[in-house]
Amino acid sequence: MSSDKNVLTVRIFGAEYAVRGYADANYIKAIADYVDEKMREVDQSLRVDSSLKIAILASLNIAHELFNERIEKQQLQKKLEDNISRLNQIIDKKMTDSPE
Repeated sequence: MSSDKNVLTVRIFGAEYAVRGYADANYIKAIADYVDEKMREVDQSLRVDSSLKIAILASLNIAHELFNERIEKQQLQKKLEDNISRLNQIIDKKMTDSPE
């Protein structure tokens, strides 16, 4: 991350927003593009009459994706820890079984 704040104008669902942040401008734009894409998906699939409702539904979809990623990360972390534990057991067994 940069130590200087970036100010970037982004367009999300037809409206412009000035976004300030320490992240790279390309990163900020990518996030804004992603939110715009999610809002457009909701609009196309549900034809909701309110931008606020579209934003809330898109936010719920994004939160759902985030929660799924967190669950997957936890599962992968558990699997990694289990594999490390098994490897440590194998190493310990080899160490105790081998003559010194």
